[in-house]
Amino acid sequence: MTKTERLFRLMQLLRQLPPPVTAEQLAQELDVSARTIHRDIDALRALGAMIDGAAGFGFTLIEDATLPPLGFGATELEALSLGLSEVAHRGDPDLAEAARSALKKLHARLPPRQSARLQHATLSAFMFSPPAPPTVDSAVLRQATWEEREVCFSYSDGKGTVTKRQVKPLEMIYFDQSTVLIAWCHLRRGFRVFRLDRMQALEVRETTFRPHRVRLYREALAHLRSQKIG
Repeated sequence: MTKTERLFRLMQLLRQLPPPVTAEQLAQELDVSARTIHRDIDALRALGAMIDGAAGFGFTLIEDATLPPLGFGATELEALSLGLSEVAHRGDPDLAEAARSALKKLHARLPPRQSARLQHATLSAFMFSPPAPPTVDSAVLRQATWEEREVCFSYSDGKGTVTKRQVKPLEMIYFDQSTVLIAWCHLRRGFRVFRLDRMQALEVRETTFRPHRVRLYREALAHLRSQKIG
């Protein structure tokens, strides 16, 4: 293995392995000494890579826009094309537009041969019956979920009964027929699944539930599995 190949593989490992990654872990993966890893880390830093950490503590790659773009294999390009095509067809308007924009950016920034492969991908996705469109702004709800802020909305259940809900939003899931929100509901004092096409009058509150989202999310998944939901 040449030094160039080793540096490339080292960058890949820094992207893939849970940070911080110790020199000993990297040395084992690349079949070299820890001393060689330290020299290679210095070489990558000199080339512009932003790598945090030090000997004895492990290393974390901080992506830098000045670095050359990551190359993709042929099958990876097909997977990207298929995944973005599916999001463009089944996502809400904001997410669908983001998928189309991402695909255009990939076309523009990939090397010509890979760009052509992406443009003429042999896989695509199409839905004859797209899921029911949300009746609230999905982009606002996604942002509130990411920021771990509680939200309020009016909700109509399957029988048409409308209730006011305040919830801790944990995750949005795109099913075949609808998009749903997994959340902890103050009214029901438990985890619930809400269809976005049955929501109205979404409001984002200042109330935050950080840093409890990860714990709540794990509990929600366990609850839903026990109820055979999802």
